[in-house]
Amino acid sequence: MKHLGKALAVAAFMLATSAQAEIRFGVVNEAYAPYTTKDASGKAIGWEIDLMDAICKELKEQCTIVDVSWDGLIPALESKKIDVIWSSMSITDERKKRIDFTDKYYSALAGMIGARDGVIGATAEQLKGKTVGIAVSTTQSAYFKKHFSDIATEKSYATVDESFQDLASGRVDYIFADTGPLKELLKTDLGKECCEYKGSVEADDAVLGAGVGGGVRKGDDELREKLNGAIKAVRANGTYAEFSKKYFDYDPY
Repeated sequence: MKHLGKALAVAAFMLATSAQAEIRFGVVNEAYAPYTTKDASGKAIGWEIDLMDAICKELKEQCTIVDVSWDGLIPALESKKIDVIWSSMSITDERKKRIDFTDKYYSALAGMIGARDGVIGATAEQLKGKTVGIAVSTTQSAYFKKHFSDIATEKSYATVDESFQDLASGRVDYIFADTGPLKELLKTDLGKECCEYKGSVEADDAVLGAGVGGGVRKGDDELREKLNGAIKAVRANGTYAEFSKKYFDYDPY
């Protein structure tokens, strides 16, 4: 009986250790190419998924993906439904009031696309009197309110893809979002036909943030430091550069 009790204790310890080793990555449940999307079978793919896989391999940890709506990511983290937000979330002072972040793992540039009319620019002069489609609860929405709300109209959407349909049909004049997904939309047949990249907006790190990082719960320093170490390692050993070549012709860091 003594040996049986010891065996059960060891098994319980191993089970607990195994459970703790799993990291649940919260990924937004919408297409956000090239960072996250799904293949025909429903499997998550994209640049951020490749980075997640490389990090988990480096950490020798089991990782799972949990689908979450964009505006549900921080609540899901706070309620411990996920362990880390891994969905192109910019590191901003406003978000730091609720969650902590890993080090930056890529730089996000904000820009606009509009109808193919040859008028290039994403300044107040170009936007005056226009309607701009923006996904809700994004840094672009905060930027618009700060810089353009007195001269243009914001139209909110659940996703960038939804706003693109309205741009193509002329119901909005511009879409304001991260440059990566916008350029992916322009590669589609509809994008090539209707629209063009207008340019990036002026930098404002206070609103747009200082790059994209993984969001972790306040005080979860152990996980944050583990992820930071893995991000540095995959950068240093060439893995980051290798898989990034599939998506970009530049270093996204």
